[in-house]
Amino acid sequence: DFQLLQLLFMFGNGTNTLYQSGPQARFFPPSESVMLLPGTYKNKVAFITGGGTGLGKAMTTTLSSLGAECVIASRNLDVLKKTAHEISQQTGNKVHAVQCNVRDPASVEAAVNQLVNDVGLPDVVINNAAGNFISPSEKLSPNAWRTITDIVLNGTAYVTLDIGKRLIKAEKGATFLAITTIYAESGSGFVVPSAAAKAGVETLCTSLAAEWGRYGMRFNIIQPGPIKTKGAFSRLDPTGTFEKLMLETIAVGRLGTPAEIANLAAYLCSDYASWVSGAIIRMDGGEYVSLAGEFNGLKKVTQEQWAIMEAMIRNTKGS
Repeated sequence: DFQLLQLLFMFGNGTNTLYQSGPQARFFPPSESVMLLPGTYKNKVAFITGGGTGLGKAMTTTLSSLGAECVIASRNLDVLKKTAHEISQQTGNKVHAVQCNVRDPASVEAAVNQLVNDVGLPDVVINNAAGNFISPSEKLSPNAWRTITDIVLNGTAYVTLDIGKRLIKAEKGATFLAITTIYAESGSGFVVPSAAAKAGVETLCTSLAAEWGRYGMRFNIIQPGPIKTKGAFSRLDPTGTFEKLMLETIAVGRLGTPAEIANLAAYLCSDYASWVSGAIIRMDGGEYVSLAGEFNGLKKVTQEQWAIMEAMIRNTKGS
């Protein structure tokens, strides 16, 4: 499962349109190599939900390459095992696969038990599991609402509280990171269950950052913008129409990449960020501010049109 901007706005046909960008994008090429020093996560254990695909897989790959022993969790054990083997072959570090349905507290408890038995309590917990669909709100059923909020909000709470209580008992610190979305802050029509649940996740994390710092825990949040993921593009926008429209709203003129999010995640969960807690960091290429400014659409006005408008303004009397 991907976040909204990997479901609603991540559009393209997986071939040519996937690589479209605005002319300004040449100033902002993605740097996808691992940012931190080798060994940054040596002797660290990381637990990543939704770790089998998408951003979860990218973050796991980066942490593993930095020396972490990673445990990835989701409902699909076959996908997890394939991903774990692939990343382990690439990085040379062990990656464990643990089946977990975050909607079910008993499943979460069993997965955490396996985590602790296999590798011990984690140093890093990334809540990345998510679910979403697009629908007019008047068509939402109670089950539709419950499905999304159970995965996004309750699932994050179940994982965080289960592991957090064990950490407190063991007097061990850890870093928690949640992956949300830019509309957790603004709200958004047509994805109301996800918007409400993601906002709840952010409040959960900022609240625990204040309360559980005394136990040695940090909590931070990343709000990703549109990320270049081939599979979601081909499924949701075979013609590339929506990708073109969406790119016009991104200030840097291009989509993000999973590796860019993974580098930020690796920094926030590392000892280099030990003074960062309760932070909500938007990483979206300037999309949020572009959409928010009332007059930002004037970027489309040409120099000739500006000259005409300025002349009209100067000729206006009594203003």
